[in-house]
Amino acid sequence: MRIVVEKYHGLGNDYLVYDPNKNKLKLTPSNVQLMCNRNFGVGADGILEGPVLDGEQISMVVWNPDGSVAQKSGNGVRIFAKYLKDAGYVQKKDFTISSQGGEASIHYLNEEGTRVKISMGKPTFWSDEIPVTGERREMVNQTMVFGKIPYITTCLSIGNPHCVIWMNEISKELVCRIGEHSERDSSFPEKVNTQLLNVLDRTNIQIEIYERGAGYTLASGSCACAAACAANRLGLADRNMYVHMPGGTLEVEIKEDGIVYMTGDISAG
Repeated sequence: MRIVVEKYHGLGNDYLVYDPNKNKLKLTPSNVQLMCNRNFGVGADGILEGPVLDGEQISMVVWNPDGSVAQKSGNGVRIFAKYLKDAGYVQKKDFTISSQGGEASIHYLNEEGTRVKISMGKPTFWSDEIPVTGERREMVNQTMVFGKIPYITTCLSIGNPHCVIWMNEISKELVCRIGEHSERDSSFPEKVNTQLLNVLDRTNIQIEIYERGAGYTLASGSCACAAACAANRLGLADRNMYVHMPGGTLEVEIKEDGIVYMTGDISAG
């Protein structure tokens, strides 16, 4: 069976776009794993399945490379917005995309659709909304133990769960060592994305990322937004900041009403 996919990347985080309007194969965890495999498949950090069209409603499904379904992906939303422009599904500058993590408002900043500003919604730090097990509490400066080592964490959801750990020195090796334990820790019934946060100054932060279902990641839009929200909540950074990741930099803006906006670029793979 012939399959048509398009490949894009956002700051080194690459996705395949699988358009059900151009393909007959039904995606399953097993064939998603195969397609994402870099040795036996096309190779990708995930698959964006869509658009699913219902009138003016545009929906997508975000698949992780392990075959699980993600609630939200900031890079995925930016990539999908670029695909919708390239494929002629969208002509206007402003519209919304729905996924399991809710709706994201899209604003194209240029005619090519290579630079977009996205509303990622409002964060919550409440344990039952992230979710984190135990009594209801705000997950700000909470001690958690991963791999028998205690860490001061700030956890939140911005459509998907995140655990942010503030450190003066961060690295790929360290986030992988922690993330292998934190992702599947029993405190997180839906697993968790882990970010190590280094605050450079009031408007610049640096993060390393370990994503649930994907492992070490060069860049992530939702993780960038979550780390920015944590840094702001801890009083370490202003509302507008640049989030630096190994794959590149995103601009994050936290409005007075709590809504988070992310701005970044997309390229065809």
